Parts: sequence; structure tokens; C-alpha cells
Amino acid sequence: MHHLHPTPPKSQHVLMNTVVRPETVFVSGRGAYMYDEIGLAYLDWVQGWAVNCLGHSPDVVAAALARQATTLLNPSPAYLNRPAMNLAQQLVRASALDEVFFASSGAEANEGAIKLARKWGKLNRAGAHEIITFDNGYHGRTIATMSATGKPGWDVYYPPQVPGFPKAVFNDLASVAALIGPQTVAIMLEPVQGEGGVRPAEAGFVQGLRTLCDRHGLLLIFDEVQTGCARTGTLFAYQQYGVEPDIMTLGKGLGAGVPISALLAKRHACVFEPGDQGGTFCGNPLVCAVGEAVLQVLDTPEFLANVQARGKQLREGLREISARYALGEVRGKGLLLALEVGGDDAPAMVETARQHGFLLNAPRNHCLRFMPTLNSTADEIAQGLVLLDRVIGAHRFVKRLVADVM
Repeated sequence: MHHLHPTPPKSQHVLMNTVVRPETVFVSGRGAYMYDEIGLAYLDWVQGWAVNCLGHSPDVVAAALARQATTLLNPSPAYLNRPAMNLAQQLVRASALDEVFFASSGAEANEGAIKLARKWGKLNRAGAHEIITFDNGYHGRTIATMSATGKPGWDVYYPPQVPGFPKAVFNDLASVAALIGPQTVAIMLEPVQGEGGVRPAEAGFVQGLRTLCDRHGLLLIFDEVQTGCARTGTLFAYQQYGVEPDIMTLGKGLGAGVPISALLAKRHACVFEPGDQGGTFCGNPLVCAVGEAVLQVLDTPEFLANVQARGKQLREGLREISARYALGEVRGKGLLLALEVGGDDAPAMVETARQHGFLLNAPRNHCLRFMPTLNSTADEIAQGLVLLDRVIGAHRFVKRLVADVM
């Protein structure tokens, strides 16, 4: 049965027109599901765009917020606080990086990475400032991170762009080498291009980038805002490539729904001095206490094993559906996967799915992206695959009806 919805409230019109939203108003969420204001349930495979790594309203986050909210909210970044220190120590122990700067969003962390690389170039490469990024890459919505982004059309949104981000071709090492010059300071990439359609970097390509950086004295920056925090089956995606970045950014799943991000760097790249970087909410104890609690859950063999098992289950199920309906490639890592549906059908499939109580995302018109909660059960993944099969079948049926009428 299709879900029916009331007329959208007038209050919706006071929100700036920045995104096309369905009329549905959501009022609560628990685990893998969200619920609208008339009580209908939706299996959510968007999960805040891969943010809710533990699902909606997890107890561990609620408890951490409650404890910290009555203890210390924001002493200002000018003073030390214990949750920020603890979370930084957790991240350093779990990764190959040495120091941490906390921010509130992935874009802010990536902006910090760009600043850090440019400061490093000023000190170590005679003022070199160019950071090679990639076609179809995505790094955020500030002016600088939009300039670093290779999403088609974004170069004309808010001209002029920030200069210094030549674009190479993803998984094409020669295209990167051709852009390296005296002004190059770093290479920046997502291990899996999320907004680009969930396109993983090939192992040989990433290893080649590390070799190029070592040969030319450049920094390698991994944007793990979407791929980090267990999303791809290891705590950080770089761990699957046999290389270590000089700089890494995290966000999304680090707070499991609470806004926090992190900029991490190896000691030799940590060139910020007092006054170089900051922000009113950076490293506040409220969100850092949540990050502590979340990371303690994510960074265990049992949790990561479940991500890998559910990722394998989802991948195999998507391949079966693709074969059944003669669709395209299934790609990605862990519980960040995509299915090629062909043509420009994906947005219509997203709408059909919502009518069936299933929330999906189409990063491009030709593919669907799947980002279920990382603690999904086998039954929840199986349910989603059943719903997806129904959605594609319903979409095909409607297309045939329309074609017959035409």
C-alpha cells in the first residue's frame, strides 16, 4: 500500500529553498526506521547521508548527550576539555595519524585540510599551493571546498572559484602525474567517490598516488568524511589500500547524528600555529563526548565483522536484482554501495521507494546509493532487498503503462 501524506505545513515555506524535499514530515526515528507524523514507518537507507552509523536515536548517543549536557557544554576552544582530549587520543591510537583538530562539518574539516596543506607548502615548497583533486570528486559546500569539488556544473555556482585545484581523472595515474608542477603541494581524494556515484579508487591507483607524493615531496590527503568510521568495513578506508595518508578528514559517522568532524595529520604535516585555525564550536565537549562513545562501539572486531557481513549480503542481493531486471554494475565497499539502473530512472525510483516506505538516495540520475545503518541486522538488509525488488518492479510496470498510452 502506498503511503499517503497530509498537506505540507505552512511552516515549510519559511525554510530557504535549498533542496527539493517530499511533503512527508518525519517526527521520530529508531534504529533502521523513521516515522512520519501520521505514524507510518520507513526503512531508511539514507540515514542522514551515511551519518547515522548506529541508526536513529541510538541509546549510546542519547546517554552521552545527557551526561555531558549537565556537565560542560562549551568552555570555548581557548581551554582544554577532557572529552576532546580523550577523543583525539582514541583517533590517534586507532589510525596512522598523530594530531587532531575538531570541527563541526565535513566541509569545515576539508577546508582545514586545504589550509594545512597550503601552510605546509608555504614552509616547505616555496609557497606551492595547488592541490590536485578529481573529476566527480566531492569535498563540501564552502567556496574553497566547492572549488576543490569536481561535480559537473559546480564551477559556475558562485564565481569566481578559488584557484589552485587542478582536476585529474579518477583512477588514471598518468592524468595526475601530468598535473604535478612547481606549484603542487598535495593530492586530495575520496577513497570512494560518494556523490560521484560510489566509485572506489583502485588499489594500484592509490598506491601510485602515494609513490608520486613521495617522489615529488607532496602531501597525500584522504577525504574520509563519508568512507571513514567503519562505513567501508574497516575503521578507515585507507587501511584497505596498504598506504597511509599524510592528512585525513572525518565527519558524518563520527558523531552518529551529532555534528562533529575531524582533521587529522601526521606530525610532519602539523604546521598550524596559534591563530592559524579555529572556530567557536571546534572541539566542544558535548559533541566530543558523543564521538568518544560512538568510536568505542565502532572500533571493535565484532562491529566491523558485522559491517563486512552485511555489506557482502547487500552486495550479493543487489547483484541478484541487477541480473533479474537487466540493470548495471553494483559497486562500492562495505555498506556504501551503488546500483546502476540506466538512463535517468534513479530519481523516479527514489520517489517510488518512498511511497513504498523505503528511503533511498540517487547521487546521479543513473544510479541508486545505499547507506544503511552499520548495525543493520541480516533481516533488515533482507527486508530492504525485498522492498527494492518491489520498487524496481513497480517502476518498470508504470513505465510500460506510460509507453503503451503514448
